[in-house]
Amino acid sequence: TSLLLMAGIMVTVGLCRRLTRRRLRSHQRLCTFFLEMFSTFQICACTNELCLLSNVEPQPHTALTLTYGFTVLHGLTLTGSTCNPCGTLQPMWGGGISVKMGGLKIGAQFVAAALARVFMHFIWSLEMAEPHFEALSQGCSNPMQTTETQAFCIELLFSVVFQLTILRVESVNPKYRVHLIALLITMLVYAGGNLTGAIFNPALAFSLHANCFYDKFLSYTLVYWIAPSLGKLLVFRVF
Repeated sequence: TSLLLMAGIMVTVGLCRRLTRRRLRSHQRLCTFFLEMFSTFQICACTNELCLLSNVEPQPHTALTLTYGFTVLHGLTLTGSTCNPCGTLQPMWGGGISVKMGGLKIGAQFVAAALARVFMHFIWSLEMAEPHFEALSQGCSNPMQTTETQAFCIELLFSVVFQLTILRVESVNPKYRVHLIALLITMLVYAGGNLTGAIFNPALAFSLHANCFYDKFLSYTLVYWIAPSLGKLLVFRVF
C-alpha cells in the first residue's frame, strides 16, 4: 500500500508539472514557483512515507533499498528542479539567478514541505496500511540521537560531501549521474541516519520533523537549517 501511495504521488506530480509547463509557459515566475513546489512536494511526501517503512524487516536492507530506488526515481522525474534551499543558494551567491527568483524558489520549497506534511497526515489518518496506525501519535520523533554539537557537525559534513559530489558529477552522463547521487545519499543515510536522520535539506527536515521545530526551534534550526547552509557556503567559497 505504501509503495502504491508513493507511486501515485509521483504520477500525480508528473501530471501537475506537465500541466504547469503547458499552461504557465508565458508566466516565468509563476511557472518556476509551481514547478519547484510540486517537485519538493513529491520528495517530502515520499520521504515522510519512507520513514514509516524504516523498521520493515530485514533491517536496514529494506529501508536502504527503498531509499536508493526512490532517489533514482526522483532524479529521473524531477529534472530541472532543486528541491533543496541549500542548492538554490549557490546560483544566488554566484549570480546565476536573482535574489528575487532564488527567494521565490526557497519559498516554494517550504510551502511544499508544509503541504506535504499536511497531506501525509491526512493520508495516515485514513489508516490504509499498518505503518499508518500510530504515525499521528508519534509527535516529535526526535531524529537527533546524539549531542547537538555532534549533530551539527554531522549535518555540516554530509552537506559538504553531498554538494562536492554534485559539483564533481556535473559532467557525467545524466543516466549515470542519477545513480551516483542516489548511491551517495544511500551511503550517507546508512552512515548517519541513526544519529541525525542524514537529511541535509532544510525544507525536507521541516516537513519530516515540524513538531520538533516547534518544541526545540533553536537547536533544530541550528542542526537542520544552518549546518547544511553553512556547508553549502563552505563549498561555494573554498572550491
